Amino acid sequence: MDYNSYGGGQYSTTSYGAQGGAGGGGFMGGSQGGSQASPAGKGTYGKDTLRPVTIKQLLDAQQPHPDAEFKIDDVEITQVTFVGQIRNISTQTTNITYKLDDGTGTVEVKQWVDSDATTSLDDAFSSTTTSKPKLTENEYARVWGRLKAFNNKRHVGAHVVRPITDKNEIQYHLLEATFVHLYFSRGPPEQFSKAAVDGANGKYGQPQQMGYDQNGADAGTMNGRKMPNVSPGARRVYGALKTTPQNNEGLHVQNIAATLGMQIADVMKAGDELLSHGMIFTTVDDNTWAILEF
Repeated sequence: MDYNSYGGGQYSTTSYGAQGGAGGGGFMGGSQGGSQASPAGKGTYGKDTLRPVTIKQLLDAQQPHPDAEFKIDDVEITQVTFVGQIRNISTQTTNITYKLDDGTGTVEVKQWVDSDATTSLDDAFSSTTTSKPKLTENEYARVWGRLKAFNNKRHVGAHVVRPITDKNEIQYHLLEATFVHLYFSRGPPEQFSKAAVDGANGKYGQPQQMGYDQNGADAGTMNGRKMPNVSPGARRVYGALKTTPQNNEGLHVQNIAATLGMQIADVMKAGDELLSHGMIFTTVDDNTWAILEF
């Protein structure tokens, strides 16, 4: 599968729009615009880069005061992109309002209708002719726009709303949003590896016990990298998830407890620890986990 159809793999705080966004689900690289020069003469390009997000991140975004930009992971954001299932479409003379749900929350997306324009961004990216899919309820769409608030209610002012024809794009976007969240909250991958090695060497005040768990799983590594400083129970659970045969849904808490001979409460505690470190993720429900590969 050609992931270049969805976005590039080069991320930085200032060039996502020009690198990762090139071909990123149909968005033009480096075309967000709207940045203003600061008094010091330096452009504020960082906040204007295109940020892949989930709806929950939009709803939880911080805004210090009404005139301030929203922040996610303590980083200012203006241009955002997300995917979701269309729950409702309301068409009016001047605008179209979509209600989207991505499993983490719901948000309204407003797109203004320019009756005088002969060609719109949507025409460029998702033609409304009969030869291409149209936006319909219960189908998935990708949105590119700006987070706004009016009367204490948040919505997204959309530049582009286009239908998703390749369902792989839905899963890819969620992984992309996770990657960028970890980038800003924990640092680039090389920094994450260094922190893990420091933790393994006891630089966080506690020596790290490396080696194998009772199942023979190398619980001290993550794809060749040292694990963060987690408890022995968390290491055992991670080892079980890493070595036990499973389908794409991962393993249920009860299966992990039976495999390791641990109490369910202890497995849940270990799972919460792994979730907080971004090492595993929930799948079909909150009690079914799989390893987050990155």
